[in-house]
Amino acid sequence: MFKILTKKIMVPSIKLFEIEAPLVARKALPGQFVILRIDEHGERIPLTIFDYDRARGTVFIIFQEVGKSTMQLGAMEEGDLLLDLVGPLGLPMKEERDKKIVCVGGGVGVAPVFLKARSLYENKNYVISIIGARTKNLLILEEEMRQVSHEIYITTDDGSYGRHGFVTEALKEVLEKNRPDLVLAVGPVMMMRACSEVTRPYGVETLVSLNSIMVDGTGMCGCCRVMVDGKVRFTCSDGPVFDGHLVDFKELMSRQNRFLEEERIASERFIQMCRKIERCDN
Repeated sequence: MFKILTKKIMVPSIKLFEIEAPLVARKALPGQFVILRIDEHGERIPLTIFDYDRARGTVFIIFQEVGKSTMQLGAMEEGDLLLDLVGPLGLPMKEERDKKIVCVGGGVGVAPVFLKARSLYENKNYVISIIGARTKNLLILEEEMRQVSHEIYITTDDGSYGRHGFVTEALKEVLEKNRPDLVLAVGPVMMMRACSEVTRPYGVETLVSLNSIMVDGTGMCGCCRVMVDGKVRFTCSDGPVFDGHLVDFKELMSRQNRFLEEERIASERFIQMCRKIERCDN
């Protein structure tokens, strides 16, 4: 069992948990993730490690409530116990040094970008960060990203904060102004695909962190397979970071949409159950 030590509401639908997991904290590196399970009936939820505290023996996760399982997770409180937490999983990010690197985070994707940006910053790279959200109220980790960036661009789709537009527009501006050595993009699949297409004409290496459907997290089930350079790769064991110019995003998006109807039904049932419990409590 793994105890939730602290809980913070970043924005209404995005939560941060600090979880007691000393063995995971001891080995965690930027780019890796964990898989957790709330109870014996729960699904396995893969989440990128936002941060870790080796001395305290804890790991931090940030997640958005988008379906039944994440809504149930978000309803948990400090002191509650998770049944399972497995990790660290996946390959850690490759170390870079003395390079100019652009880190792009969209929506809740800013969370997995942070630890990578901090590592790059500490390794003497020149870090340019671009973070964005649909609206100001959904923007997270601005101050944290400022502390690990030499330059930062902030965008909102509706123009309520920072630049009006998408992160891809700011990325193109950076590419035209001063060509970087590497671009790292994390966020919705459509955003990562768009970033990869923006950088392609410039010939700048672009890495994306994929979040494909996953079950076991060790490469045994094959559910997280993606096509990279025409070959089958497993996100959990070969990734989650891949060359964005080689990823078959069309196939990935098709696979991501396979269970949308089942997710919708499960979410509606969970919301109805919560409403019944509230009526009983009242």
